Amino acid sequence: MRDKRIVAEHRGGLLKKEQHYQLMQWAIKCSKHVLPLFGKKTDDRLLYALRVGEDWRQGKATVGQAQKASVDAHTAARDQTDAVAVAVARSVGQAVATAHMADHSLGAALYALKAVEASGGSVDAERCWQDAQLPEDVKELVFMLRATKKGLQKYWPAAK
Repeated sequence: MRDKRIVAEHRGGLLKKEQHYQLMQWAIKCSKHVLPLFGKKTDDRLLYALRVGEDWRQGKATVGQAQKASVDAHTAARDQTDAVAVAVARSVGQAVATAHMADHSLGAALYALKAVEASGGSVDAERCWQDAQLPEDVKELVFMLRATKKGLQKYWPAAK
C-alpha cells in the first residue's frame, strides 16, 4: 500500500496540489542538471518530455500527455547503449511521470545520481545539489521517502 502522504488529495491521499507541482519542479531540475551528460546531441524525446512536465506543472498539459512523454523518454533510454545516456533518459522519464504519481520524482533523482556515477562524477556532490534544490514544503516528504525505500542506501545512505 502506498503511503498516503505521497498520494494526491484528489486520489484520496494527503499530498496537496502545490506540493505535487513542487515535486515535479524538483524532478525536472534533477533531470536537467544531468542532461548534458547524455552526449553530443540530446534525444528530442527527452527535451519534449521535459517541456511536457513543465507544461503539466503550469496546468497546460494533462496527465495523459505526461504519461505518453514518459513512455517515449523510456523508449529513448532503451535505444541507448551508453550507461550514462540510459540513466539520463530514465531520469527524464521518471521526472515527467511525476504527473501521474508523485513518488516518481524520487526516481528522477535516483537516475540522475546513477548517471553521475556512470560518468565518473561525484554522487555525493550531486546528492547535495539535489537536496539544495528541494522546496521546503516537500523536503521532509522526500527525505521520508528516501529513508523508507528499500535498496537505496548506496545513493541515500542516511535519513536526514
